[in-house]
Amino acid sequence: MNRFGRSAALAGAALVALVLAIAASATTAKSDRSTTPTAGAAVTNYLTYVHGKRGKADPKKSKIYIGWVNQQGGQVVIGGLATAGAQLAVKYVNDQLGGIGGHPVALVQCFIKSNEEEGTTCGQKLVNDKRVSVIATGAVATGAQSLFATIRGSKPVVTGVAVTPIDGAQKNAIVLFGDAGHILLPFGTYAKNVLHAKTAAVVYPQATGITEAALVIAAGLKKAGLSVKAVGYTQGQSDLTAPLTAAGATTADFVAPYGSAADCANQAKALQQLGITDSRKIMTAPLCLSPQVSAALGDWPIWTYAIASSLYGDPTDKGMPAYQAVIKRYKAEKNAPDPWHIVAFGQMLTTVRFLNEVGADKITPARVLARAKAFKGPLALGSPKLQCGKYKDAPGICNDMFQAFTYKGKFQFTRASGWIGPPQ
Repeated sequence: MNRFGRSAALAGAALVALVLAIAASATTAKSDRSTTPTAGAAVTNYLTYVHGKRGKADPKKSKIYIGWVNQQGGQVVIGGLATAGAQLAVKYVNDQLGGIGGHPVALVQCFIKSNEEEGTTCGQKLVNDKRVSVIATGAVATGAQSLFATIRGSKPVVTGVAVTPIDGAQKNAIVLFGDAGHILLPFGTYAKNVLHAKTAAVVYPQATGITEAALVIAAGLKKAGLSVKAVGYTQGQSDLTAPLTAAGATTADFVAPYGSAADCANQAKALQQLGITDSRKIMTAPLCLSPQVSAALGDWPIWTYAIASSLYGDPTDKGMPAYQAVIKRYKAEKNAPDPWHIVAFGQMLTTVRFLNEVGADKITPARVLARAKAFKGPLALGSPKLQCGKYKDAPGICNDMFQAFTYKGKFQFTRASGWIGPPQ
């Protein structure tokens, strides 16, 4: 694996939760609907969304195959439950939404465990399978570069969340929920428009992937017109009062502590020591919403979190009941809150939509790609609007928006904003 591939793989584990909902947990999040902004347009009817027909797919008709690639089975698993989310969506489509034009849907699965070369293997398998006209991917860091290099644009690749910048750079990719390089930019919009902030502090450990993402946050804040101080510290450093002070966090209108789950507890303790406790002005990504952090602190940090998909159990999200109904029908409550499960479920429904739009008897890679690129949303369990191709250097990116939730403790969230995009 070359240097870029290694960096992308390392960054994947650190960046993945930036653009997702609450980290894997069996707890349903609750939010206060009485004092918060609305969620925006949402998908409430999956039958209409996928252009399906009520009832079971016809088992006598030929199957329509979708490729599926996820990184799992090895020592590093970023989003193992993405596969379960995709499989549930396929089962639901076949049982309730008429498949694709009456044809049953089936996944051709290939998993990357730990080696970049396995991306080549999966790419070859799915490119050579003439039954497959579209490939969907879960949480793929290791192997992403070789996967796309092998596919060589021959088939469209629908990604939920891009773990590395590789996906978004591809002309044949459709990244429905976005990637860290674009989803973090709206930090500036939130700080300016919601808090009316003028100054900001960004603090982060100096580590591959983490530094790059923190600088995206700083860039978004600067673009919004804020005066920004970004300070990095040595990875593993426990007392963070000095870097926070150096960044001006004690007087800043907006504070962005950023890092992996291993950094969150130390960041939270230092902010408490400095008396910085206003949860609305402290914003980070959902990486801190992990069992590791709650075990260290007794709860998750009482901060505001940027989320680019639906938040499980959010009563202000009009699209959540449809997902919960499917979860209840198939007794999938254990997996339901996991961010990768949520994203993959919405991603697979959207892929089925593209295939139905083309027509079961007219499916080709080129036609599927054209339908996917033209999709404007709203996205099931995601952004109310999409704009694929907005970024010339990342033509695969379709979303650069998130919604903000302020954590109140004991698994309760309050909506802090509707869907917001990067500073204009």
